[in-house]
Amino acid sequence: MAKEKIVLAYSGGLDTSVILKWLKETYDAEIIAFTADIGQKEELDGLEEKALKTGASKVYIDDLREEFAKDFIFPMFQSGALYEGQYLLGTSIARPLIAKRMVEIARAEGATAIAHGATGKGNDQVRFELAAAAIAPEISVIAPWRLQEFRDRFPGRAEMIAYAEANGIPVTASAAKPYSMDRNLLHISYESGVLEDPWFDASAPENKDMFLLSASPEDAPDQPEYLELTFEQGNCVALNGEQLDPLRVMEKLNELGGKHGIGRVDMVENRFVGMKSRGVYETPGGTILFTAHRKMESLTMDREVMNLRDSLITRYSTLVYNGFWFAPERLALQALVTESQKNVTGTVRVKLYKGNIIAAGVKSPVSLYNPDIATMEADPTQAYDQGDATGFIRLNALRLKVGAGVAQSNQ
Repeated sequence: MAKEKIVLAYSGGLDTSVILKWLKETYDAEIIAFTADIGQKEELDGLEEKALKTGASKVYIDDLREEFAKDFIFPMFQSGALYEGQYLLGTSIARPLIAKRMVEIARAEGATAIAHGATGKGNDQVRFELAAAAIAPEISVIAPWRLQEFRDRFPGRAEMIAYAEANGIPVTASAAKPYSMDRNLLHISYESGVLEDPWFDASAPENKDMFLLSASPEDAPDQPEYLELTFEQGNCVALNGEQLDPLRVMEKLNELGGKHGIGRVDMVENRFVGMKSRGVYETPGGTILFTAHRKMESLTMDREVMNLRDSLITRYSTLVYNGFWFAPERLALQALVTESQKNVTGTVRVKLYKGNIIAAGVKSPVSLYNPDIATMEADPTQAYDQGDATGFIRLNALRLKVGAGVAQSNQ
């Protein structure tokens, strides 16, 4: 009989390399290694050879960067998503795409299970598995770090290194970094190790080598740089007049934002599994896009549409953070978001300077701002009669006066 096939989300690091070999032995299965290229750059070098040497029967390294930018990053940014007021969801939004492709490979290969190396304490295990459940409920999931037998076998890094050496797994055993990191097209996240102390200053000069995407604001150029972003229906389609697809937009914004020290966030956040964790993030391009998009909306979006969309930002952000990208409620919210963006078209000009994104102008062919109406001078359109404000204020003050009268009569 043919062996069972398992598709493993494989990074080439110590954990997933050990898991690959362990799965093959424990389940007597054929392991198909899958790596998604979502913009992690040099981390992909040598992965295929390493996976095959470790025991994979087949290796997929799929370039998903264009899909990531177009179908995941851009729709999320249209929503104004910002988790707990700071986090632009760089890791969260990548996981459903990886899970989607894993499931597609599993079906194509006739695999019965997918596996991942996410720990039992983090959010990623939830994100991977909720996405898989929504897309392919018939495929089972193996999470080794949640299995007691795996944790008994590998209680720490030393045991994993010893296992790798004993089994000829080509993993370079080096001193552990004082933090862990995860990189993609949208951001880099840093956590664990020295960062578990919330008093540790990641921005201190002696720690500047940790950051890979951005210069420190202190070291950024002394001269500002102007940038124009052109939007069509809520999506950025051009930079400085040059038409670009979503992937190229993100790559160029990352380059410019990183140069000027933009997009660093250091926060303590609430994980879905119940604990707080400290994360340091670099999101240079995403921060520029987020800021410019909001500026474009201020000129073109109806007030009540904006209020409605904004009232759902926390809900939308939490759905993405918690792993419900493919859930019906997120899809329903996305339909509203898409409708809200129909008028978000025009150009935003910003000035990039030492970690700051400074508004420098906005224009649109469908602007809802009318200077003739807004002017403090005489209104040539006569669209607004200042005398009408008297009745407007009187009506809005009615309930306040009634409430105050009741309060006074009961003193």
